[in-house]
Amino acid sequence: MATPISRPRAEVESDIKGTLGLVPSFFSRIPDEVLDAEWQLFRRWELGETLIPSKYKELLMLAVHSETRCRYCTLFHTETAKLFGATDEEIQEAVHLAKHTVSWSVYLNGIREDYDQFADELTQIGTYLMSQA
Repeated sequence: MATPISRPRAEVESDIKGTLGLVPSFFSRIPDEVLDAEWQLFRRWELGETLIPSKYKELLMLAVHSETRCRYCTLFHTETAKLFGATDEEIQEAVHLAKHTVSWSVYLNGIREDYDQFADELTQIGTYLMSQA
């Protein structure tokens, strides 16, 4: 059974155009019965205010998509980060941090570090650092 259409396609596309200035072509391929839901999610998470300030949210998503190697998402989040005030230096740092954290993941998983020992040591480190504060 198909999901009911929330709003007619023309109404959703009018909302998209009013928000973005045009209806990006990729939205035309989204089936009618899910277009409204997909647009609501896109507008909420990609463009809306969330608990994480927009500039930092965009830098975070840029870092993720630098790793997933999605050139569409990388371009989108780079340009959107700039719209929200990110500098070229902040963009470079976000991408460098993604590279850095992925390399540790590769290393720890590659050597099959004991997870329980890792978690225990992390607790000890946290306790030590808190005692130094």
